[in-house]
Amino acid sequence: MLRYVHVCLEAFGYALPETTVSSVEIERELAPVYDRFGLHEGRLELMTGIRERRFWDENSVPSDGSTQAGRRALQKSGIAADRIECVLHTSVSRDCLEPATASVVHDNLGLPATSIMYDISNACLGFLNGITSLANMIELGQVKRGLIVAGESSRQLVRTTITQLLKARNLTRRDLKTAFASLTIGSGAVALVMTHDSESQTGHHLLGGAVRTASHHNDLCRGSADTGFGADSTMSMATDAETLLEGGCRLASETWEAFKQALRWTDRDIDRSFCHQVGAAHRDRLYEAIGLDPAKDFSTFDSLGNVGSVSLPLTMALGIERDPPRQGEKIAMLGIGSGLSSVMLGVQW
Repeated sequence: MLRYVHVCLEAFGYALPETTVSSVEIERELAPVYDRFGLHEGRLELMTGIRERRFWDENSVPSDGSTQAGRRALQKSGIAADRIECVLHTSVSRDCLEPATASVVHDNLGLPATSIMYDISNACLGFLNGITSLANMIELGQVKRGLIVAGESSRQLVRTTITQLLKARNLTRRDLKTAFASLTIGSGAVALVMTHDSESQTGHHLLGGAVRTASHHNDLCRGSADTGFGADSTMSMATDAETLLEGGCRLASETWEAFKQALRWTDRDIDRSFCHQVGAAHRDRLYEAIGLDPAKDFSTFDSLGNVGSVSLPLTMALGIERDPPRQGEKIAMLGIGSGLSSVMLGVQW
């Protein structure tokens, strides 16, 4: 159970790549594979609801997007960089294994030498883990102002997946099935400034939530490490999407009940919800599993794909930008990541 009294969400910032890649473009590259298995163009969008996703420029690194998003979040918050006491980088994508990508963002933004900085990595759940980690520090009085950033890059994974599928001599339908999720991944960056309520100009309180884990499902989505960026970089991922969906929905249902108990909320208390963006089937099954009205949801997967740890916070940033919540509205953040692990957080605007 997570409970906070003095923690506020101050401002989001985000950055999106200019290059868009449609599902149809990917399928046309995979035409030899589709022909082999008798598949028809349009299957990728039909099964996922993902029309397109975005790619950063080939030579971009994750800290580039994280820095852009972080700078925009600071500008929107009105808090100067030299007053930030903690920066956490929380995406799956990193510039390198060592040092922490947080150190690059820290330097790029000109944050003070006294600020805490480190990476958090937990698949698609990393950003919400960053929120709870920073919230704990704020609640304990260790810091008053902090920044969470994440920059996900999908170009390497998608390109490698296409190349591997085309080159495989003994490709099976199962091989194609486990690679399918990799074709849905998109790129983007997001950041969030959080403060102690004594420093807040917004009063958007993070109230708390719940955490649940089903780590016996740690083998359902396995990705290799990045081996650099640019034309020679490679990364691969294999996903048992059906079993992952079933296990994820069971875990989400358990976390949802604990979440409502922790905050003493009912389904009717919740005005808006933002969930991790995997695809249409995952969204529909999630809301069916937890029994929440899907009309309260705002989605971005159709145009951005699955942007890993960036998906949920970026979707929330876009949702509140397009339709600002009224004061006092209750917002549910429904996070889940492979492994499996779930964090659900409640915000009162």
